[in-house]
Amino acid sequence: MEASALLNLLQFASPALPIGAYSYSQGLEAALAAGIVHDAASARTWILRQLHEVVAQWEAPVTWRLMHAWAGRDWQAVDDWSERFIASRDSAEFRAETIQMGYSLSRLLVELDLLDADAQAQLQRAPEVALPTAYACAVAALHIPHEAALLAMLFAWAENQVLVCVKSVPLGQVAGQRMLLSLRDEIAAAARHAQTVADGEMSNWAPGLSLLSMRHEVQYSRLYRS
Repeated sequence: MEASALLNLLQFASPALPIGAYSYSQGLEAALAAGIVHDAASARTWILRQLHEVVAQWEAPVTWRLMHAWAGRDWQAVDDWSERFIASRDSAEFRAETIQMGYSLSRLLVELDLLDADAQAQLQRAPEVALPTAYACAVAALHIPHEAALLAMLFAWAENQVLVCVKSVPLGQVAGQRMLLSLRDEIAAAARHAQTVADGEMSNWAPGLSLLSMRHEVQYSRLYRS
């Protein structure tokens, strides 16, 4: 990868990007409150199951398709996959998360003057922009290789989950880094799967996670947004 593309990827896949990724737990805080996640072993189990059964089955394949749609300027495919992704958010919390972060990333791309007129018009005409849509737009605008962008997206998701555990289980910083290291092969496998899964095999079926998200929406005490 060229240095410029790598630097763009490091910037726009980072949890430090000011779009609010650090402020969401994606159901994990509710799992902590319920005692489902309570130590390093249960935290790793939670992250692995969500990675392979949810993210690699839906979020990552949708992002992969959106990256190709943006690269090919296939606006109909962008609209179709964006609509499907938003419709798949089956709790108010999950829906608000992707819309808020998608809007924030879209505005950032516009304010940094990274988009041409067609790409900017595509974002602006959409009534709502999901995070994968905005991320795929950034990948196209910054000429980032798709395989690297997908890996970075998955790593950023895993890193955010680990950081929630570091803060709330709590885990030590070294334990958190050890967990991230142990997830590398799993993240690579999830990326490979996302690139090859057929449309008819994609699924966001995770009723337990959905219920935890709904529970988090009314959780009395919480650190993360709902």
